[in-house]
Amino acid sequence: MKPTRHMVLIHGAWQGSWAFSAWTPLLQAKGWNVTAVNLPGNDASTDGERHAHLDGYTAHVQRILESLDGPAVVVGHSGGGITASQVAQAVPQRVSALVYLAGMMLPSGMRYSDLLTQAQAADSELSPQSIAGIGPHLIWNEERSHSSVPMDAALALFLQDCHATAALKAASRLCPQPETGRAMVNQLSADRFGKVPRIYVECLQDQSVIHPLQQRMQQLSPGARCIRLDCGHVPQLACPQALTDALLPVLNEITAKPLMNMSIPLINA
Repeated sequence: MKPTRHMVLIHGAWQGSWAFSAWTPLLQAKGWNVTAVNLPGNDASTDGERHAHLDGYTAHVQRILESLDGPAVVVGHSGGGITASQVAQAVPQRVSALVYLAGMMLPSGMRYSDLLTQAQAADSELSPQSIAGIGPHLIWNEERSHSSVPMDAALALFLQDCHATAALKAASRLCPQPETGRAMVNQLSADRFGKVPRIYVECLQDQSVIHPLQQRMQQLSPGARCIRLDCGHVPQLACPQALTDALLPVLNEITAKPLMNMSIPLINA
């Protein structure tokens, strides 16, 4: 009897577990036991908002992993990549592989804002406007503790290549995001996080985390296998079948191998 193959899906900012609803059935049809996470204080709920930070997110996902009967592939979409990385640092023995869907695969100690500054300094063709993504469009509450994404910006920068009906539904479900759960910084080590196999899914038409930024993150945290999809920021909604067909063979290959004793080198910010 084959062991159960587990996959835990971590959403990005302004979202919830619903962000993976179009993709989950395809994974289940291929024999995966899928758990889509609702991070504390997200998806229109203030329950657990005091835990809406990296430590709280990491502990939440860790509890899910420890409830399973074996290691899981952990997938982080967009900002969910930060949590995915920290989970691998916390419990590397519970993570069989990390997958970043246009995800924030940042080196230890680096903020996403640092990445933008560094990328622009290294490439004069990258203008502040081209790398800013959703940032300039956000609407903030008075205390600047929560941000929201306007419908038109979500449709243009996140969902531009999704089916119109699905895009409208997803854009309407975006909720205020606690800033404590968005401006997060990983603390990673080569002997824990660095030993977990990684896959980076590049989204070539991404208007939020543009392709040069995705490439730069891979340069700063080398060692990930790369898959390229000709899509925008949300492949699990825009092209779930293509994502499944591209990802699962690579996952099957790397999870079938025992973990290497040698750590993957990390480049610290």
